[in-house]
Amino acid sequence: MKDKSVLDVKIQKEDKVLDLALRPKKLLEYVGQKQIKQSLEIFIMAAKKRQETPEHVLLYGPPGIGKTTLANVIANEVGGNLRVVSGPAVERAGDLASLVTSLSPGDVLFIDEIHRLNTQAEELLYPVMEDAILDVMLGKGPGAKNLRMELPPITIIGATTKAGSLSGPLRDRDGMTYRLDFYTDAEIDDILKRSAKILGIKLDSLGRKEIAKRSRKTPRIANRLLKRIRDYAEVKEDGKITLAVAQKALKLLNVDEKGLDQVDQKLLETLVDKFSGGPVGLKTLAAAIGEDEETIETVCEPYLIRLGFLKRAAKGREATERAKEHLKDMKRKE
Repeated sequence: MKDKSVLDVKIQKEDKVLDLALRPKKLLEYVGQKQIKQSLEIFIMAAKKRQETPEHVLLYGPPGIGKTTLANVIANEVGGNLRVVSGPAVERAGDLASLVTSLSPGDVLFIDEIHRLNTQAEELLYPVMEDAILDVMLGKGPGAKNLRMELPPITIIGATTKAGSLSGPLRDRDGMTYRLDFYTDAEIDDILKRSAKILGIKLDSLGRKEIAKRSRKTPRIANRLLKRIRDYAEVKEDGKITLAVAQKALKLLNVDEKGLDQVDQKLLETLVDKFSGGPVGLKTLAAAIGEDEETIETVCEPYLIRLGFLKRAAKGREATERAKEHLKDMKRKE
């Protein structure tokens, strides 16, 4: 079985409880995404003033950037219960129908990976979003009957890492669309400070800044690294995370100075050493490093492109000169 990277943005079972504890409940506690926060505050306050349910929201951006957290915050701010479902888990239109009819007025339905809803479920969602009506076809053929049900006012929040994969009709039914971007090191530093306080971790400012610098500008990864470095500090050191302790733990975790893990490094090394820097097609690259295409597209590429280490060309992926220099620097320091 393939080893999981500590930077894997998919939540592992052992991290779920702690992730819930670290998740902010209100907009005031939510760090980063300043303009989105300001917009949401007005959006929610206006709906409350009119005594209306807020319109539907679409959140998109790289994985681990806070889309689920923001959905929780919105639900808490509007005072509704949050129901969470993953797009691929909705296998039939009937699954979605059962879900929306179980909601109460003011509830929030969060559909993660909404771009992966099947066509029938997505089409069922249109009248739900537009008119709070559920249209269900009972039976097949000439004897089929259409059942129409009025639904309570609810807010649907969709999240996706691939906004371009959404259909036009689905996008058009969202009242607000927000693109969540990578965080600054200073914002990640603030998140780590808050998380360390909640978890009772002894973390000095230099150690905190080192973790922030290597967290790929992603809150979930920052918290993941903090927990793993805490483990190292408790077993190998005196429990306090200093700069030196953070550096030793991060080296053990194979996270380099730019926040690249083994998968990122292998991807760049393969491009440079085996394919002379590229261009290389996505399928060929995935096969060469033993990773699936989606992991490369959604986890590795956004950050590598942001660093200027990778570029997408017409014929495939290419490693930049900056990436080649980084690999040389890492080899010199080994």
